[in-house]
Amino acid sequence: MFLKRSEQQLILDGKVYTLLQLEELIKDETGPKQKQLNDLLSFLTEWFDKTEEIVVRTSGSTGIPKSIWVQKEKMIKSACITCEYLGLQQGDTALLCMPLQYIAGMMMVIRALVARLDLRCVIPSGHPLSEISIPLDFVAMVPSQVFNSLQNDVERKRLSKINTLIIGGGAIDDSLIESLSQLPNKIYSTYGMTETLSHIALRRLNGSDPNNRYYPFSSVKLSLSDELTLIIDAPLVCNEVLKTNDVAELYDDGSFMILGRKDNIINSGGIKIQAEKVEQLLNEVIASPFAITSIAHSKWGEAIVLLVEDSREFSLDENLFCKLPKYWRPLYTISVASLPMTETGKIDRIGCKKLAAEKVKADYSTCD
Repeated sequence: MFLKRSEQQLILDGKVYTLLQLEELIKDETGPKQKQLNDLLSFLTEWFDKTEEIVVRTSGSTGIPKSIWVQKEKMIKSACITCEYLGLQQGDTALLCMPLQYIAGMMMVIRALVARLDLRCVIPSGHPLSEISIPLDFVAMVPSQVFNSLQNDVERKRLSKINTLIIGGGAIDDSLIESLSQLPNKIYSTYGMTETLSHIALRRLNGSDPNNRYYPFSSVKLSLSDELTLIIDAPLVCNEVLKTNDVAELYDDGSFMILGRKDNIINSGGIKIQAEKVEQLLNEVIASPFAITSIAHSKWGEAIVLLVEDSREFSLDENLFCKLPKYWRPLYTISVASLPMTETGKIDRIGCKKLAAEKVKADYSTCD
């Protein structure tokens, strides 16, 4: 591993580049890929300057997006942990298909620098494998990118040939896991956040030993708060102990399961309902993109709302909710053109609450 920034080199498409050479390459590049290369140059310029910190942005999926300063040294340590755990070797091909404004994209570049991986870049999109046919050793995607790739025969074949695939940035539903379970490569779900400089735990989704729990790296210590939210002590990558909003179950062997977010708990008539659990059950009967959210309600305190795209594809009758306990069933079902999403492809929970309030007020004359 190359831990000193002064010793790190960018290998791009099989060739070593200095910053000046990368700048010259960009001048000759035309089309949409030029922006991705410009972003790469901008990031590397900051990475190799004399400062010891760099600014990263949070995604804003459950709150207001913010910028935080993080230590470059800790980003290097995070990259080392991942590369060593996954057995990545010098010369392995890695795909950058994430925006470089966020930690996921940044860490892919840093892993390439630390382990001298051969980095390949594509424009961030919902179909990252559509234009790349070479064998890939290591790729990180968000769930929507994986889902889209499985819908296309060519992209599905390419996905199955990636040696190691990690999936992060959002929840992975059971149907997607089932689709991935028979693929021959190594596929992991990751757990982490911007503050932990990408993931601090992995969960194997396929192979001979798939698991429904996340296993933290050996340097990470976990505990639960009085509210059963996860507390992370990861000194190699974060100076402070992090108190998350993720409701979790912690097991004796150190593994854990995420049940949902504390701020996604809906208190309806005194019953606390985890929005993610409702979504998990409805995944079996709703094919269209959807989200569970809530609005203020004079009788129940909060009322559950289902936002769903293209609701014409299924019948909005009682049978739709038969899998749900009575008090988990949405009081309102709202058809929307598209769900509010963040720039990183996550459901925008705050945006969903605002949209639900607006739609219920416009579409329902009373709140019974």
